[in-house]
Amino acid sequence: MNHDLMSADQGSSRAGVSRRRVMVGGAIAGLAGSLGFFALVKNPAQAQNRSGSIFRNRAAANDIEILNGALYYEHQAIWAYSAAAGGLSDTDVGKAVLAIALANQADHMVHRDVLSQVITDLGGSPVMAVDSYDLSAYLERGDGGLDSDVNIAKLALALETDAAIAYTSEVARLQTPELITAGATIAAAEASHATTIRAAFISLGVDIPFVPAPFVSADTRDQWVIKV
Repeated sequence: MNHDLMSADQGSSRAGVSRRRVMVGGAIAGLAGSLGFFALVKNPAQAQNRSGSIFRNRAAANDIEILNGALYYEHQAIWAYSAAAGGLSDTDVGKAVLAIALANQADHMVHRDVLSQVITDLGGSPVMAVDSYDLSAYLERGDGGLDSDVNIAKLALALETDAAIAYTSEVARLQTPELITAGATIAAAEASHATTIRAAFISLGVDIPFVPAPFVSADTRDQWVIKV
């Protein structure tokens, strides 16, 4: 089914309710993300106190590499939301998408800052942001676009879904137990972002479930994203 969010933009009162629901959902997702990442700041120091050699051992090198991979995608997410925001319309739908975009982007900025600090504390060098990122794979697959409010929301959903999948798989490779625990909460926060975007579609009249599958994984990805 080709879900058209724009058809739901005919009633301003309905869109107004949608915007309120979107902002509430974004606030909840933001809280979840912040709690998970603040745990990351504290725990490497605790691990160092116990082992006395975390900055020099292989576990630290392994975890720095994984966290830098996560940091790269946080940079990408921040950039993508900024790039897409300029293409949103001034309609109620556009404003609703912007509200959720700003809330999610704020979470990613917290993620970026704390990941950078953790990597530094582990003795590594945080990967830096670049001027732009390649989203062509998403556009070619029909996972969203930059040509309308609807497609921008679909693109954001695909990016957040992939973030949840990536964190879930990569966190298992971490060798510092505290980072594994905190990383699991990060994956949950990314899934919350995806669910919040799906809630925006629902509150604008699209007939889809909030949570389309019992897992967020590569196997269920197609159930989470909404194709153009």
